[in-house]
Amino acid sequence: MIVVFGSLNADLVTRVDRIPAPGETVIGPGYAVHPGGKGANQALAAARAGARVVMTGAVGRDGLADVALGLLEAAGVDLSRVARLDEPTGAAFITVDAAGENAIVVAAGANGHASAAALADLDWQTGAILLLQREVPEAECIAAARIAKAHGARVVLNLAPAGPADPALVGLVDILVMNEHEARVMAGTLGIAEGDPDAIAREIDARHGIAAIVTLGAEGLVAWTGGVRRAVPALPVMVVDTTAAGDTFCGAFAAALAAGYGFTGALQRGVAAGSLACTKAGAQPSIPDRAAIEAAVAGKFL
Repeated sequence: MIVVFGSLNADLVTRVDRIPAPGETVIGPGYAVHPGGKGANQALAAARAGARVVMTGAVGRDGLADVALGLLEAAGVDLSRVARLDEPTGAAFITVDAAGENAIVVAAGANGHASAAALADLDWQTGAILLLQREVPEAECIAAARIAKAHGARVVLNLAPAGPADPALVGLVDILVMNEHEARVMAGTLGIAEGDPDAIAREIDARHGIAAIVTLGAEGLVAWTGGVRRAVPALPVMVVDTTAAGDTFCGAFAAALAAGYGFTGALQRGVAAGSLACTKAGAQPSIPDRAAIEAAVAGKFL
């Protein structure tokens, strides 16, 4: 069982030759509207990877809410704890360049009012995992983590978007997922001097007892847990769009943990899923299913 407390958005995506510099206007040929939001992306990734998923967050009462929830509902994600508020549904404005890299502006909308109170009466299953990100209020993330820990669940925090994390939240985390930039931000928060992401992950594990994962884009990832280092390469794929690759990793990784895979096996499935997500355009439309993930793992790692 995966419980996701996080953001739900509608993504407006346009493809451009290059991402504009400050003050510059770049014309794209059109745009597409997709469901997104880091919380929703990770929930869908976990569901497509085979997990039972409960989504908690907030949307508005507008037309974009149906966009934000559509693929989650189709995947069988439990949406009964998603609040409908008199705020606009969150939206992300995404430009994707010719190399598949992206630049994103997020308008929080209803996400800024998401409440962990929706988790208070949840029937937490043995082995449940709470998956958190940073697109909803941090105080509510802390409240959600406390509820999860009180029921014996593990807490996974994706430190994205990057920013200093409240020590109260860090103290509740079992597994921390970061990219290279986010790892350096966390190092500053924790007073870790090493600037190398590998060394930062090692120190987080050693000093705080938190399993630390640093994703490295095309190079895969490095992770430390219990003093043991693991490195997993990315799949050699043709990159179309990197949007939601990190979210896909998080959801598939959590789903594999919940399914009983060990830490290394879960990392492999997360990396395979994240790599596959780069081969298609869009956030949620690019997220692979369990069969595709397992086929990729079988071909790459076994």
